[in-house]
Parts: sequence; C-alpha cells; structure tokens
Amino acid sequence: MFFAFCVTYWPVSTRPMGWRTASPHLRTRRPGNVGPRAYPKAMALSKDERERFLAEPHVAALSVSAGDTRGPLTVPVWYQYSPGGEPWLLTGADSRKARQIEEKGFFSLMVERVEPTARYVAVDGAVSRIEPGTDEQLVEMTHRYLSGEGAERYLQFARENLGANVAIFMQPQHWLSSDMGSF
Repeated sequence: MFFAFCVTYWPVSTRPMGWRTASPHLRTRRPGNVGPRAYPKAMALSKDERERFLAEPHVAALSVSAGDTRGPLTVPVWYQYSPGGEPWLLTGADSRKARQIEEKGFFSLMVERVEPTARYVAVDGAVSRIEPGTDEQLVEMTHRYLSGEGAERYLQFARENLGANVAIFMQPQHWLSSDMGSF
C-alpha cells in the first residue's frame, strides 16, 4: 500500500537516496541499511540440501488447480518424503483435494521455516499413483508428526472418525528452493 502511494504520488527526484525503483523487494529501506543490498543474498539450495530439507517433518502447503476462474486450492497437509523418492500424502478418499488432484493430474508442495534462517523448498509434479491408504501408512505419517500419547490418541481418532484415505504419490518434476539467511 505504502509503495503504491509512493510510486503514484512521490516524484522520483525527491525520493531519499537509496530508494530503489528497479525491483519491489529493494524499494523499502530500513534505518542503518547501507548500499544497494544490506541483507544476505538468497541462495538456491543444492539438490542434496533441498531433498534433506523436504525430508524433515514440516507441514506442507499443498496447491492444486481449482479451475480457470479462481486461484488454486491451497491447504496445509502432512506428507512423507525420503531423499530420492516420491513425496506422498494421505487424505480423505472423498476430499476436495483428492478429487482435484485426481482430475488435474499434478500438484505442488511447499515447506518453509523462518529459524535459524529463512528457507523454503517447493516441488511440483505429476501424480504417479493414487492407491487406497493403509493403516501402516497412517501409523507412519502420524509418528512422523506426533509422538507418544498424542500419536496414539490421534491414531484412535483417525481410525474411528476419518473414514477411508487415499495415498497420493508425486513424481517430482520441478523444484524451487532458497535459503535467504537470517535477518
């Protein structure tokens, strides 16, 4: 909002020194920042780094196309991944995301953290297979994110209340990643 106001109403010749016009993320300046870039440059992760990061138990943002007249369906999900393998998730067999993924044939996952450095990994790809979810997959996924009594309570709840699941597997095709350092 402030940026739009400045671009529209603040003549370039009167803007403070260091106020950039080349790219939006460089336009605002904090006191004490010196030079064209006073924060660490974002660095893409290596293949090994991004796969290790994706293998950690982050909650992912899953996105799948929701049609031509709206943005994607984006929801938080638990997922499983081992480096070099296929990311997969469990979801309700009749869920909207399962229907959209099956219809579109591809989806994206994005995971992030902000400490100790700001880092993210996004991966998208085609569905390699959809199969009925098993109790073993439910146990594996639950213990990835929960431990002890919490895991057991969730497993009991899921078995009694959530109904049939499907396991959806992705063949990774495109990766985006960055470690933006600490601010």
